[in-house]
Amino acid sequence: MRVLVWLFRAFVFFALFAFALNNQQPATVHWFFGVQWHAPLVIVVLAAFAAGCAFGVLAMVPGWWKNRRIARRIAPDTQLPPAPAAAATAAPSDFGPEHPPREGL
Repeated sequence: MRVLVWLFRAFVFFALFAFALNNQQPATVHWFFGVQWHAPLVIVVLAAFAAGCAFGVLAMVPGWWKNRRIARRIAPDTQLPPAPAAAATAAPSDFGPEHPPREGL
């Protein structure tokens, strides 16, 4: 499975690399009030993608803060049930942890 993941990563890298090599033509971005920006097309596309990601993250921040406030308000009031004594004294499994960390992309 690891080999397939690395092959997929290599494919994505080479596809993006080929995209960058094929889009080196100069591009002009016309802003307001006659301002122009001259850059290779791949840089313009990368800047637009980065700006979209930044805008998306900033749009989610108020929701994150709201949920964090709610979670902090609820957390002190909730009490977890006591752990069973058998679980504390049980021997570790020979097969590793119950839920091993996920390996992947």
